[in-house]
Amino acid sequence: MLNPASPLAALIGAPMRPGRVAWIGLRPARRAPMRAVATAPIDPAAGLVGDRWQGRASTARQVTLLQAEHLPVIARFLGRDQVAPDLLRRNILVEGLNLLALKGRRFRIGTAVLEGTGECHPCSRMEEVLGPGGYNAVRGHGGITARVLEGGAVTLGDMIEAL
Repeated sequence: MLNPASPLAALIGAPMRPGRVAWIGLRPARRAPMRAVATAPIDPAAGLVGDRWQGRASTARQVTLLQAEHLPVIARFLGRDQVAPDLLRRNILVEGLNLLALKGRRFRIGTAVLEGTGECHPCSRMEEVLGPGGYNAVRGHGGITARVLEGGAVTLGDMIEAL
């Protein structure tokens, strides 16, 4: 455990520039195509309303977030010009901040408050969706998972900021 009085703890807890919501996607059912939306309610008991994970209040993985800056990296690893966010099956694409800096921290996204609970590792489906090498292309670039602490809504263009 990190000593809260250490210089490293001070750096980890230091202020950071806010980011912005660039895309929102819902998975209506297992293996169903993602559905892009302009806004979505976020509920502490259900996570992102309309997503297949809705209703799992006890999980640390109610919402998944991906960093837009990682999409070109993943595409490059696959020898592609681009990779669309829906292929990675995360809920919210953000830009302008390092998502890993939110791991273990509370943050506001739109009018909701979430807590970063861990890294969102790729699943074997990445090989199916992205082709050979898909799993390894996403390793270290899969974003984070979060639990909902206070409900609200998220809309394209909303700010995301550490609290």
